[in-house]
Order: sequence, then structure tokens, then C-alpha cells
Amino acid sequence: MLVLLPPSETKHAGGSGPPLDLAALTAPDELTEVRARLVDAVVELAGDVPASRAALGLSPGLDGEIARNAALRHSPTLPAIQRYTGVLYDALDVGSLTKVQRAKADARLAVGSALFGVVRAGDPIPAYRLSSGSQLPGLPTLRTLWKPVLPPVLAAHEGLVVDLRSGGYQALAPVPGAVTVDVLSERADGSRAVVSHFNKAHKGRLARHLVTSRAEPADATALVGLLRRGGFHVERARGSSALTLVVPA
Repeated sequence: MLVLLPPSETKHAGGSGPPLDLAALTAPDELTEVRARLVDAVVELAGDVPASRAALGLSPGLDGEIARNAALRHSPTLPAIQRYTGVLYDALDVGSLTKVQRAKADARLAVGSALFGVVRAGDPIPAYRLSSGSQLPGLPTLRTLWKPVLPPVLAAHEGLVVDLRSGGYQALAPVPGAVTVDVLSERADGSRAVVSHFNKAHKGRLARHLVTSRAEPADATALVGLLRRGGFHVERARGSSALTLVVPA
């Protein structure tokens, strides 16, 4: 089973790993060329602060993100699963996993990335700032760059894929047949609404359950059973790979 997570805009600073080595990341043969092209573009762009703000959608108060991009090649690295921060990663809480659970998480988790395409949980990466909707000067869209190389890498996974990425990252590399999850809140009167703010927290808890489970679901039916046994209220239309996670309002 492969669980695909969205990245976060915010990243933990620092790290104890060596500087970025693209050859050390997942699928180097397929993805290094695009990764190198994007790293070069991001570092060059960081030399022009106003242009960086415009391309990355940053306010002057976030110029520190531009400085991170400028130092991209030389900054220390962290395992990807420790680099990303925010609501989803707080709920996932990899720091509290046992050694056995962490090994499962490293084997089952991957993160979509505008800069690196996809990284496995243990891939060493520096802090950076680039989003799926960013447009780098002089380059095609990120979707155009990743479309020829990234979807085949994800499609090559032979087991079940649970795609928890947000729409912008799914668009960079759709995974045919992957199980997706929408989160709806249910009120006392039975009416439902899309969960916005806490969507990521619920997906983080779901991901934690998946990566710590001993089970290895082979399809959506088995996945639904696993989640229901774990206390999740999950619904699935017959024959569909789209799940709905229902939570109390």
C-alpha cells in the first residue's frame, strides 16, 4: 500500500542531513532531470526578491522563504516526513511512532511535491518554497513539466494507492485507480457539509491508522473494512474508488 500525502507550505527549518543530493531521492532515473531544472530555476529566481514574491505568492513578511530557496543546494536536509509541518502532519505525528511503526510509515508514505515530484518518507530534502500553482519565469507550468515523467512513476506501484493529495497536486500526476478520500461533516439533523479547516487533520489521523496497521489491503473494499474496524465512518458507492469520510459537525 502506498499512501500519498499533500505537502505543506510550511516546513521545519534546519536538519542534520547532508546537502541536497537529487540522486538520493526516490526514482532518480525518471525524475532527476526535471528536479534539477526546477531547483536551478528556484535558486536563480531567489536572486530577485520582487520576482520571487510574485511567482511564489509571498508577502514581504515571508522573504525568509525566498532566502531558503536561495540556499536550497547547500542547506541541511531532513527526512521528508519530518520536513513538512502543519495540521495534517501534526495529526500524523510520526515522532510518536514506535520503531516498527516508523519503518512501516517509511515504507508506505510518500509526499507529493511541486519541486521534487514525489518523495518517500525517508528521502532527505531541504526546506523550500514552491507550490503546485506556482509559475516560474521562463519555464512551462509545473503540470506540463511533471506530466511526462511523474504519472508513470506513481502508476508503477503494484499495490493499492490511497491518494490524500489536494486537487492541485493530484493534477500534477493523476493516479488511475487510486482510492481518494473526501471529508464531510454530519450535523445532528443529518445534513452534511464539506470540511475545510479540519480536512487535513482528519486525513492525517486516517493516514496514521493506515501506516501503523498490520493489514495490507489489496483493494478499496478491504481498505474500507480496515478503516471501519479502526473506528472511521467511511462510505463508498458500489464500484467506486472514491471514499467519503464522515465526521461529526
